[in-house]
Amino acid sequence: MARNERSLKATPAGCQKLTEALKNSRYNKSKIGDFVQYRKRDGKDDQGVSRATIAKAFKGEPVDRGIFIGLCDLLGLSWQEVAELATSEPPAPSVASDAIDVAWVRRKLDPYLRRKNIKPLTTSSPIPLDEIYVQVDVLEKLTANRRLSSSELLRSGKAPENRISSLEAVKKHKALIVWGKPGAGKSTFLKHLVTACLDEEILSDHIPIFLELKTWTESPGQPNFLDFIARQWSDWGIANSDIVLNQLLKSGKILVLLDGLDEVLEAHTNRAIREIESWVERFPEIHIVATCRIAAKEYIFEDFTEVEIADFSNSQIQQFVINWFEHHQDLSKANQFLENLRSNQSILELSSNPLLLTLLCLIFIESGNFPTNRAKLYEEGVDLLLKKWDLKRKIQRDQVYKNLSVDRKKNLLSRLALATFQEGAYFFDQGVAEEWITKYIHDLPDAKYDPEISQLDGEAVLRSIVAQHGLLVEQSCGIYAFSHLTFHEYFAAQAIAASQDWKILARNLLEKNWREVILLIANSIQQGDELLLTLKQRTDNLLADDPKLQAVLAWATEKADSIQTPYNLQVVIAFYLTQASICYIPSSHDHAYAHHLNTDQPDKLAIFLAYNLAHTHDLTHALDRNHDVILAVVRIHEIGLDLELGLALAFIPDLASAIAYAYQLNSQLLIDQLTDLQSQLDPIRGLPLNQKEEWWKNEGQNWIQSLRAVMIEHRNIGHDWQFSEQQKALLRKYNDANLRLAECLNTDCYLSREVRQDIEATMLRPIAQIEAYYAAKGKPYPPVPNP
Repeated sequence: MARNERSLKATPAGCQKLTEALKNSRYNKSKIGDFVQYRKRDGKDDQGVSRATIAKAFKGEPVDRGIFIGLCDLLGLSWQEVAELATSEPPAPSVASDAIDVAWVRRKLDPYLRRKNIKPLTTSSPIPLDEIYVQVDVLEKLTANRRLSSSELLRSGKAPENRISSLEAVKKHKALIVWGKPGAGKSTFLKHLVTACLDEEILSDHIPIFLELKTWTESPGQPNFLDFIARQWSDWGIANSDIVLNQLLKSGKILVLLDGLDEVLEAHTNRAIREIESWVERFPEIHIVATCRIAAKEYIFEDFTEVEIADFSNSQIQQFVINWFEHHQDLSKANQFLENLRSNQSILELSSNPLLLTLLCLIFIESGNFPTNRAKLYEEGVDLLLKKWDLKRKIQRDQVYKNLSVDRKKNLLSRLALATFQEGAYFFDQGVAEEWITKYIHDLPDAKYDPEISQLDGEAVLRSIVAQHGLLVEQSCGIYAFSHLTFHEYFAAQAIAASQDWKILARNLLEKNWREVILLIANSIQQGDELLLTLKQRTDNLLADDPKLQAVLAWATEKADSIQTPYNLQVVIAFYLTQASICYIPSSHDHAYAHHLNTDQPDKLAIFLAYNLAHTHDLTHALDRNHDVILAVVRIHEIGLDLELGLALAFIPDLASAIAYAYQLNSQLLIDQLTDLQSQLDPIRGLPLNQKEEWWKNEGQNWIQSLRAVMIEHRNIGHDWQFSEQQKALLRKYNDANLRLAECLNTDCYLSREVRQDIEATMLRPIAQIEAYYAAKGKPYPPVPNP
């Protein structure tokens, strides 16, 4: 039966409460109706109530029940304390027979069952559940039951997920255990099921019962389920509640929702299991759903189907974000949030967990962006999972190993992360994890070592970390991983930062998978002189033994010094290195250097330098006046380095503007030489394409070599370096290493002013220039950081 069959009105005292609550809210009486949400008789959501209806509610006149309750919810009031029934209460159904009026009981319990709000993390007030809830999916095959090896997981990444809607799973199975990682949304899902049942989206002829198992086990007198719920129903106005409940259970008209099996202390576990099994046996027609954290307990319920809450998909992430910012009346930030999220893969990975996504939303709504220092963000996420989430909900769990404080758990996870990360083992066997845990416990102060007991401790602690914190997960039977690669990188970085063994980073500086670890360390340590100098020396040494590559560095430095630009010198050098090795190194490197060395407008810088004719401060004027033909000169430059593009020269209509531009350099010889090169193209201007191609095959290479000689003589560009494959590879590594160094310089890493100046002054320089720089300062090379 629909929800709004009766009206409600406020008592005189209730009217006063409504008025006081309105004064203390952010609403006014003329506008508050726009924000009142309720459900209409046809089952569709509605929003917006007329001023006249709101005025009636404040005067104590009868209004629609749903509107009245929605108004009270909005003002943070309990409607029962404000209202009196405007219509007479129908008589309670007779309990003399089994024919209990389910619809009557649903109506009676409706307002009590609906009050399921959530209060995320640090928010000051609860949020109505349905305002931000996103329907979750479940996996019909548990992740831990897969039979995949570490190598198979590494090759395939995430195995194909057999997702179905969580509501579909409840409809499909009468007895269901829903497993989930911490923060996956298990409790929120059960609370949503209450509303879904009352709103007839699922099991419309059932009455939902929501029971927190922790609350039940710790209640005085240790009542059984039936007594505990009957007492609650009695408080809510159901006469003969024990008889009514028992008969409804027998008829199968109850949806039992048992939340938090993992939150039950060990002393109460057996009683909880017996009670659950008893209800399934005594009342086989009821629907029952229980939730538990993955790996929390070794439960075997033969009559239950097991499913696992799936991570949020991209569409679910998007919907949650929209719901969140819409609730906070700041929908414009939702698009900013999603755009920033898409451009940051590490943070995007975390957002698949609803709890961590909530944390990201809270941070974003305060600052309008994600923190630039991701190490602090990840630390907040780790602390949330390790201690704050249970503490906020006043959950006390059995301590598997009493000496493992939060800090020691962090230390343990850091050691495990570094050991596995160094081996490239993103997935590792259970035995590996247990071995590290056992060794860690053995090395603790006052630890009593017994090999057999320690092995048991290792297994129990591993399971505890998986269940209580969700930082490790079982990805396949006996195969574990950190729940997010981001956390694996974060803990590995914490281990290196604690030991300050920078040689590990120097060895792995060129490995792409170590980039995030290096940046996290740079953002974490209090003093970075030694770290950055170690990485700088490793970078310099990459090309130290190759005379030709040292010569290229000297040339790039000379070219950068020869022009006048407002841009950072290192960026200019980086660009010329890119030009020297064109087709070998991605041209985006100069943009990356510009970004990480705080240079504005890297695109304009790249365009400007590409022309290689610059001895003018009037950059914009030069580009506007000569853009098309200077572009032709750029193509000449490129052709000089890649002869396969040379045919394009035959179609350049005119070099006159380029010659005119050369006048700005006051070089008559350059003008004469370019004029001569132009005249050599005149005979082929009007020829058919096949004849132009023939001319190019016979004469083109000589023409290019002549142009190259002119450009080398006057502009010191166009050198034919003839790099070997090994040298090309070294140049790529050198560029990547310097880019990593530039990224570190742009983090929150604290450097002494002198060290920062030394690094920036010697980046991308040949060894001879670096040695001369330090010699002029009376300092040794390689430099020794201050202790």
